[in-house]
Amino acid sequence: MTNLGGGAMAAIIVEQVARPVPFRHVAAAVVGNALECYDFIVYSYFAVQIGRAFFPNHTAFVSLMLSLVAFGAGFISRPLGAVVIGRLGDRVGRKPAMLLSFGLMGASMLAMAITPTYAQIGLAAPLMVLAARLVQGFAIGGDIGSTTTFLLEAAPDGRRGLATAWQLATQGVAAVASGLVGLIIGQLFGAEGLQAWGWRAAFLLGALVLPFGLILRRGLPETLEASDPMRIAELASRHGRTIGLAFLIIGNINVSYYVLGYMTTYAVTTLGMAPAAAFGAPIVFGLCTLAFSLAGGALSDKIGRKPVMIWPRVALLLTAYPAYFLLARSRDPVSLLIVTGVLAALSQAAGAGALVAVTEALPRSARCLALSVIYASAAAVFGGLTQPALAWLLHNTQGGLAPAYLLIAATAVGLVAIIAMPETAPKRR
Repeated sequence: MTNLGGGAMAAIIVEQVARPVPFRHVAAAVVGNALECYDFIVYSYFAVQIGRAFFPNHTAFVSLMLSLVAFGAGFISRPLGAVVIGRLGDRVGRKPAMLLSFGLMGASMLAMAITPTYAQIGLAAPLMVLAARLVQGFAIGGDIGSTTTFLLEAAPDGRRGLATAWQLATQGVAAVASGLVGLIIGQLFGAEGLQAWGWRAAFLLGALVLPFGLILRRGLPETLEASDPMRIAELASRHGRTIGLAFLIIGNINVSYYVLGYMTTYAVTTLGMAPAAAFGAPIVFGLCTLAFSLAGGALSDKIGRKPVMIWPRVALLLTAYPAYFLLARSRDPVSLLIVTGVLAALSQAAGAGALVAVTEALPRSARCLALSVIYASAAAVFGGLTQPALAWLLHNTQGGLAPAYLLIAATAVGLVAIIAMPETAPKRR
């Protein structure tokens, strides 16, 4: 055996600790999350057209609400997917769980794109759309836990925040991509083209990612260590407080994300802006998500998770009302972009620290299952109801300030949970 001196051994240890996760592994892990985000935003963009195609009604508001409810139905199946795929990730491996979830996700998106309209096949059309959303929700329910767990476990201690932040950052990439797709399709084909087939083209473009994503994920290493997975009852009894706090924190992330993700529909239906102007909001949202998620994750590696979780949320709490007040009064594209950018920067910087903190706080032997169930349950309760609730509130209240009230309420609850959560970042030596 070679006898290494203390300095040489220390150098090797430092190199191992500092070694980042290869970018191809990061890309493979987060491609499913990016596809989910793309699907969500595209559906939100074209909720009106989808409602007319599959849920025709003489009242435009009812048609839109049915379209949003169908989208929200996918959140119902998320907890089931979280249990099934999450348990698979803890028993068999993170990689098989990621492959299964991504395959189902891509198939459901393709089904959404090719389903005939209500005028063509009648009641079967909305039922097929509903089935596609349920499969999509099942897949997403297990994907977030397995991919976030992989990113955390594959990264060295000093880079966990940055590595895990890519899970949120790729939502920004997808938001920009979907915004550009929506903008180009809207500009080229107009209202009739959008209704006839333009919205389907947007879904088909997303489905093209499927084969590339599967190839990337097949090349991933496995990070699951040989262990006996913790039973659900034991997990709940031993880590109930952590799970409860994590549920509230992830719920806060979901409400913030879905309120800001509704900005395009809000700008068109409530503020009366032209669709071309409204499509600029998700592009700004995506760019801020990409930049500030990574900044928040990297900063959490340097100063800890809790400061990054707390202070941007405090700023969001203080700025949400004046930001929406300004937007509701001005109703111009510049104000829309500024408000979207400021709120997205604050929300996403805090979200990156929160995601890694929650994942670190969970026991490794049940991390995939626990994170999947927490995220899926929070998404089902908070994410699934946010946009239909927004549409209803905006329809039945005056002033257009309902998004601000929801942001303030969710942020206040999230801050209480964040303060109660212990610091999880590894102590710096």
